[in-house]
Amino acid sequence: MSQNRGGFNGRSAVRIDSISQEAPVLVAGPTASGKSALSMEIAARDGRLIVNADALQVYANWRILTARPSPQDEATLPHALYGHVAGNASYSVGHWLREVASLLDRPVVIVGGTGLNFNALTRGLAAVPEIPPEVRSEADTRLSAEGPGALLADLDPATASRIDRLNPVRIQRAWEVWRATGRGLAAWQDDTPPPLVSLPQAEALVLMPEVSWLNARIDRRFQQMLTEGALDEARTNLEGWDPRRPSSKAIGGPELIAHLRGELTLQAAVEAATVASRQYAKRQRTWFRSNMKAWRQVSLP
Repeated sequence: MSQNRGGFNGRSAVRIDSISQEAPVLVAGPTASGKSALSMEIAARDGRLIVNADALQVYANWRILTARPSPQDEATLPHALYGHVAGNASYSVGHWLREVASLLDRPVVIVGGTGLNFNALTRGLAAVPEIPPEVRSEADTRLSAEGPGALLADLDPATASRIDRLNPVRIQRAWEVWRATGRGLAAWQDDTPPPLVSLPQAEALVLMPEVSWLNARIDRRFQQMLTEGALDEARTNLEGWDPRRPSSKAIGGPELIAHLRGELTLQAAVEAATVASRQYAKRQRTWFRSNMKAWRQVSLP
């Protein structure tokens, strides 16, 4: 098996002999924890399709910086939902779930670090209509001018009681749903259809690495990304750079763009990107512990 960024040496740190060969396999975990290497081992063993569940690896404009599987890995084993969305496009959990639904007629291993995608897959997703661009623009303007508290004040009590009040992104999403549909997000959630994959019938794994081990891997991986051409990749994104695009949230992207604009030295950009990666991994671990208690926890190393 070829080398890949997730495993560094082409093999995972997890034994696969206890992982089901029949059930759908779900592999979640923080950035740099070895998810891709593990999924490739499982797919090679069972003849599975590897399906991406990472919100940033769908974008075509970032391969290296989002640690997408290499072209060699994609040629070795079948992959789906990687790099198929234009960098200037929006792509929601709903888009992802509809595409995944069309792939579940074959053996799959679904892998990624985006917990909301796995929640939608195993718990169902409310059929909220698409948010019109003008509503999103209005929400952006209000959030910038008045802060999340102003949007929160407009929400119905049921929705306000359920969302994370410390997360402006979730508050804005709830406000947009109310503004666009005239109905609270909680009401939409109460009408959620059955999940595509029932958790008890799946082999659901969440990788929970030891912090110092993971931080060392994060540091090494970013250096490897630079060696593989991450700075050149950022340079291709420099013209027309818009930090508001979902694809611009790729960890390390804003920092390398700032370097290319002369706002940071390369060393400062690398240090900032590494810190951002560690912080992101910490948020992921916290989310997984809170939301994936029914999943099989796999300690690493």
